[in-house]
Parts: sequence; C-alpha cells; structure tokens
Amino acid sequence: MTDIIVINIVVGDRTYRLKVNKNDEELVRKTVKLINDKIVFFKINFAGKDMQDYIAMAILWFATEQNQAGQFMIKEEETKARLSSLQSLLDQALDEEE
Repeated sequence: MTDIIVINIVVGDRTYRLKVNKNDEELVRKTVKLINDKIVFFKINFAGKDMQDYIAMAILWFATEQNQAGQFMIKEEETKARLSSLQSLLDQALDEEE
C-alpha cells in the first residue's frame, strides 16, 4: 500500500491538487504557507504589480534561500572533513609518541 495522498493547496490566487507522500504533507503545507506569506509581503511592498509578478518574486526568494542553505551544508561537510583529517593527524602523532 502506498502512502501517497491527494491534497489541495493554494498559491497566490490559484488552487492546485497535489499527490504527495503522507510523511511530506506537513512540509509541503508549511512551504506553501511560507511562499504565500512572501507573496503578501511583496504585494504590500511593491504595489501595482500583478499576481504573476508577486509569485515570481516569492519563488525567486525561496529558491535563493534554498541555495544559501545548500551552500551552508556544503561548507559544513568540508569543515567536518577537515576536522576529521586533523583528528587523524593528532591520533598518528600520539601513536608515534607511545
């Protein structure tokens, strides 16, 4: 049995029907809320645009945030690798002293 469910979400002024993994429903709904909150933010700060412009701005903002998080994770992995390398060098130096 699959854990796929159908949910309805609203982005901007449109309703979309999605099939998502049951475990991902909360994440999808939180993401949609975040995007809709940004759309409202852009509507308030950039009056006179149409909904397509607000959606594009919100999605661009969201993609940039995701990219920044990805870069952080890459730097974190590089740091872990360097620390592991340093730990190995220290372990070797301690072994040689014994």
